[in-house]
Amino acid sequence: MGNVSFGVILAVLASLIMAINAVVVVALVRLIWKSGCLGLCFVLNLAIADSLVGFTITGLVAEELSSSEHRTSQKYCVLRMACITCPSAASILTVILVAFDRYLAIKHPFRYVKVMRSPVVGSFIGGLWFLACLIGFLPVIARSFQQQSYQGPCTFFGVFQPTYLLTVFCVGFFPAFFIFIYFHCHLLKIASLHVQQIRELEHIGLAEPPPLSETKALRTVAILVGCFALSWSPFFVGSMVQITCRRCVLHHLLERYLWVLGVCNSLVNPLVYAYWQKDVRLQIYQMCLCVKSKVFPLFRVDSRPHAPREAVASVHTISLARLEE
Repeated sequence: MGNVSFGVILAVLASLIMAINAVVVVALVRLIWKSGCLGLCFVLNLAIADSLVGFTITGLVAEELSSSEHRTSQKYCVLRMACITCPSAASILTVILVAFDRYLAIKHPFRYVKVMRSPVVGSFIGGLWFLACLIGFLPVIARSFQQQSYQGPCTFFGVFQPTYLLTVFCVGFFPAFFIFIYFHCHLLKIASLHVQQIRELEHIGLAEPPPLSETKALRTVAILVGCFALSWSPFFVGSMVQITCRRCVLHHLLERYLWVLGVCNSLVNPLVYAYWQKDVRLQIYQMCLCVKSKVFPLFRVDSRPHAPREAVASVHTISLARLEE
């Protein structure tokens, strides 16, 4: 019998992940269609991967909320865990790809414009999903990574061998995490040098005050790295402890708390990577205004049927003006 409270938490989390990322996906598609900015395709891929994370954990919700006791077959459990692992790996890899895209755009802007074309962007995203599927479905391909004495329930540690977990963590997560930190440290260094150069020119009256301070750049990098590290590091570090320490019993802590904390990264990503960008934020606001103007009049009862239409137009204009400010 499943844990009802845990199932409710997963249901709420999955709904929020899919809803927020769906809004971001629509906004990014509209913005890419208008501006043709290919760099946003990586952020779009991140939102799609996070949406799939929310969708795949709905299967666990149904099992946790079910009142009847049943044993999930090993084959079905392996497929379920592989489908959950694949978009999670794609989300983590896309975060690295977004950091690399920003690093290349700032470090080598002229080369970035020449290199980052549609075929290159498509190759990056296609290769990323191929690697994510390989990581997620590796136990399906190689049966030696599956537990030989599977008895249920269907959990990550109950169906996968420690060798598979050790391979994923050592070859996948920890190198990716260090690469992620490397790119953002270089971005912080470039931002600091840029601010210092502008300040030197400002003293002789050849430049305006820098719009980006070192403190703001440091805060941005700290939030990006901190959200990623605080979300996934506890789960991966705890899993390494569980693999190396046979006496430790951390399965309940890892699968009920630390894994959920890692999944919350799919809820934080659209807020960090999409909403913070001004163009994406304005696009989301315009979408909300459009929905409001079309939906709310259907439920509004106007006691003054002959009210002038100019008043409604002025309110809409003021809202857009405040939005652009």
